[in-house]
Amino acid sequence: ASTVLVGLRFNLGDTPAPAAAAPIAPAAVAAPVAPSPVSRDYIVFFDFDKTNITDEAMAVLRQAASDAKAGQAVSLSVVGHADRSGTDSYNMALSKRRADAVKATLGSLGVDQGMIQTAAKGESDPLVPTEDGVREPQNRRAQVQFVIQPK
Repeated sequence: ASTVLVGLRFNLGDTPAPAAAAPIAPAAVAAPVAPSPVSRDYIVFFDFDKTNITDEAMAVLRQAASDAKAGQAVSLSVVGHADRSGTDSYNMALSKRRADAVKATLGSLGVDQGMIQTAAKGESDPLVPTEDGVREPQNRRAQVQFVIQPK
């Protein structure tokens, strides 16, 4: 037995022309994207009514200075704080001295002091909220923040 396959094609009218293919747009070339700046924070703590840099604080500041220099810091700020166990004006001055002490230490570790901005918050921005007059070690601090532009 043999099998035969026969096909018929009928054309009943004009055949429309095939649609023109849409032009192909050239591939967009993406411009190189620079890495986004990165913010880093470091906190150092102070003894009651003191501005001296403790050994623990020095270790943190050494790391901060090393990171700031290695990462090409583009801005750097130091904000001093105090606990709530003194008058507002005394704590504002104390927090300013703490920020200045940290700035000087970072300078001694090779960070350009001209790029370091300092600020004092006094007792207005506690890490641990307390009543007025309360001594809280975590509120006696300076916060170092810098922004680096990754390579």
